[in-house]
Amino acid sequence: MKTKSLLISFLLCFFAIVQLFGQELEDKVYKDHIQSVRLFPAGVAFDSSTDSPAIPINSAKPLVLLFDDLAFDPELYTVKLVHCDADWQKSQLKDNDFTLTYNEFNIQDYTYSVNTRIPYIHYRFELPNVTKSGNYILKVYRQRDEADMILTKRFMVYEDIFQIGATVVPPSRTADRNTSQQINVAVNYSAGEVANPDGQIKIYIRQNQRWDNVRLLAKPTFMNESSKTLRYESFDGSNTFDASNEFRFVDLRFIRANGVNVANIRVESDVIFADGSIDKPRPVTAYSQYLDLNGQYIVETKDRPGGNPEVESEYMLMTFRLAIEKSPQSIYLVGALTDWGDAPEAKLEWEPEMGVYTTSLLAKQGWYDYQYAYKENGQFVTQPFEGSYFETENEYEVLVYFRNLGSRYDQLVGYIYLHPNRRRP
Repeated sequence: MKTKSLLISFLLCFFAIVQLFGQELEDKVYKDHIQSVRLFPAGVAFDSSTDSPAIPINSAKPLVLLFDDLAFDPELYTVKLVHCDADWQKSQLKDNDFTLTYNEFNIQDYTYSVNTRIPYIHYRFELPNVTKSGNYILKVYRQRDEADMILTKRFMVYEDIFQIGATVVPPSRTADRNTSQQINVAVNYSAGEVANPDGQIKIYIRQNQRWDNVRLLAKPTFMNESSKTLRYESFDGSNTFDASNEFRFVDLRFIRANGVNVANIRVESDVIFADGSIDKPRPVTAYSQYLDLNGQYIVETKDRPGGNPEVESEYMLMTFRLAIEKSPQSIYLVGALTDWGDAPEAKLEWEPEMGVYTTSLLAKQGWYDYQYAYKENGQFVTQPFEGSYFETENEYEVLVYFRNLGSRYDQLVGYIYLHPNRRRP
């Protein structure tokens, strides 16, 4: 009987380990009362919170995690780091392989909101330095209980080992010339001990900090072993992205006046309601150039100038509305405000009285970018609602991973940030 119990315990532990190593780790908020989660390199610019969470391994600027808890009393929240392979599964590294201290950090920096209708506690945490490059997941959980997870966020730490070049060009396929953007990549791997480039090197490209449409460059179109150079200039569309359109936006920095694209605001004693202007599809309209945040958002209030917007901004119940005929397909609101369509509030519902699709969500005062999309084959498709133009301003990141012979993890040996058609300083 004792042997049988030990066997069952062993099997349960074994399957738990297999499940953990086979699980793809992702950006996710697990609790409704956790809002406005952001992870970015520390900076003084007003829009630094929109920067991608990717830093060099010896960066003087740490990554900063911000989030709000809609609560009256603070909680004990703990941070743990998880090293991941290039495909975002847990790597074989142990905690002491990449951390300088014990891998469990209590969040001690928190501030109460100031005279807000919905009270909240604002948390801030600076990530510690790590000793290995690659992909990481930041896990935050309550009362030191990893089963009581509140959020997970991805970030990257890179080394400048391989030489990388990348450029945005018109697509090779003629049919995509007016609607898409192609990213050509060149990699020189002479600084590494590469015996099998196809097996040891992985290259990913992502657009506007999204993980739902990331591209893996599987095969180089050109390889020169003498110069140790790989080129990726595909003709099959594998490195081509739908350029989409400039993001729609809503200005929620005011509660005493209607911001841009806000139809009305109702201020009650305990909550603020905001209704967006009724949006319409724009798939065939002429391209219109204007500045956007490439799908991100900024927390800011104009009602209390000179203060700290992180603790003085109000939360609003914001309603988005889209005027189209009732569709058999589900429609989603995509952007950083809905975790790129993964949040439950991202899905719009049909409102028969007004003849529009709507969704409502809590949004902290600020400036929010968004688009509408269908979901096809697990990916969000915006073109039927937004159109797509090669001239669109987007941002791209090229991530080059390398697995050394006998190594237990993927190094991030190169990182490039591209911003084609950039108009913002």
